[in-house]
Amino acid sequence: MMRGMTRLLLAAVALLLLALPAAPAFAKSKVDKKACTFKGKKLYGKVKVVKAFPDLKVQVVKAFPDLKVKKVNAFPDKCGKWKMVDAFPDLKIQFVDAFPDVKVKWVDAFPGVP
Repeated sequence: MMRGMTRLLLAAVALLLLALPAAPAFAKSKVDKKACTFKGKKLYGKVKVVKAFPDLKVQVVKAFPDLKVKKVNAFPDKCGKWKMVDAFPDLKIQFVDAFPDVKVKWVDAFPGVP
């Protein structure tokens, strides 16, 4: 009797685990590689760093980035090229240590989606 109940309980737990959605921490990035956007915000252009109310939360990493970023002084018109500004930004970002929207890696050449 106990073996039957144990097997039934294990089967129910297995079905429950299969029915649960994947944890958000393991979800893939929502970076649109073709359009170079994240939730409609383009990932290039004039960028301002803010402490509150960002368009995008960014974590700087050394490996496995969602986007390779090159800081430029002019013509931030291609994917991954950011011109840092204080006024009239295209994108406002906040640097975070955990739970980023996008992970970036600073590069000197070949910016864009890896």
